[in-house]
Amino acid sequence: MSEFAIDVHGLVKRFGDKTAVNGISIQMPRGQVWGFLGPNGSGKTTTIRMICGLLKVSEGSGTCLGFDVVSESKKIKAHTGYMTQKFSFWEDLTIRENIEFVGRLYQLPKLRERVGQTLETLGLTDRQHQLAGDLSGGWKQRLALAAVTMHKPELLLLDEPTAGVDPQARREFWDQIHYLTAQGMTVLVSTHYMDEAERCDEIVYLANGALLTQGRVNDIIDQSGLVTYKAEGVGVRQLSEIIGLEPGVEHVSYFGSALHVSGPDAALIEQALNKTGKVDGLEWHEVRPSLEDTFIALMNRAGMDTRVHS
Repeated sequence: MSEFAIDVHGLVKRFGDKTAVNGISIQMPRGQVWGFLGPNGSGKTTTIRMICGLLKVSEGSGTCLGFDVVSESKKIKAHTGYMTQKFSFWEDLTIRENIEFVGRLYQLPKLRERVGQTLETLGLTDRQHQLAGDLSGGWKQRLALAAVTMHKPELLLLDEPTAGVDPQARREFWDQIHYLTAQGMTVLVSTHYMDEAERCDEIVYLANGALLTQGRVNDIIDQSGLVTYKAEGVGVRQLSEIIGLEPGVEHVSYFGSALHVSGPDAALIEQALNKTGKVDGLEWHEVRPSLEDTFIALMNRAGMDTRVHS
C-alpha cells in the first residue's frame, strides 16, 4: 500500500477553450487532514472532482488510494466520500430515510445496524424522524457528513462543507472530522475560513488554476516574507485608505478594533506608518502575520485570473 492517499502529478482540466486547472501535483499522506485554499474560481472543486474520479483528467497522471485516477475512477469512488458545497440529499425524506437510502445505494450489509451506528456517531439519533427539509444548516451538514461516511471510506473529500453555518456548528463539525481521522480516515477539505485552515496538518493554496504554495501553516506564513504591523484604538480605521496608498504596503485589513498593515519590506512599512503622524493613544507594533494576512498577500501576488475563457 502506498504511503500516499493522493499522489497526482501535472493534473490539467480543460472545458473547451478554458483551462480550469493547470498542472497541479499533490502528494498527501494517509491519515492526515489537508486544507484546500484559494479564491473562488481558483480550481479547488475541479481538482477535487478529478481526484475522486468524478471528472475526467485532460492531462496528468497519478493515483488516489492506490487506484489510477485516469483508468480506475469507479474503484476510487467506491472508497471515497464526497460532500458537495450544496446540500444534495432528499428534503422530503427523514434523516433516517436518507441514511437508509444511501446505504442501499452502497449495498451495505446489516443495513439497519449500520444506519443506527451512523446516526449515533453523528449525534442524529434523537432527530432521525425529522424531515431533512426542516433542518437548519448545521444539522443538514451533519446529515450530509453521516451519509458520505457511513460506508467507511478511506478518503473524505469536503468541498466548502461549513459555508453558511454558525460558529458552534462549524466547531462541532470539525470535532467530527478529527474523530474520523483518529479512526484512520484521510480528509481533504476546501475552505475559505482561516480558523478551519489552521486545524489542518497542511494547506494547499491554489490561484488561477495553479498550485501557488503548500505546507504547514507556520511554514507558509514564514515563507511569505510578509511583515505585519498592528495598531488598535479609536479612529484607526480611518487611516486604512491613507496607509494603503503608500509604497511597500501590500494590503491593509481591519479586524475588530485593530488595523493590520502588511508588506514585504519592514522599512517601507515603517515609513508609511510614520507619515500618518501621531494619533492619540495609537501605537504600532510589529506582529507575526496571521494566516489571513498571508492569504490576502498571496491573492494579491497571484494577480488577476488570466486563464483563457471560452
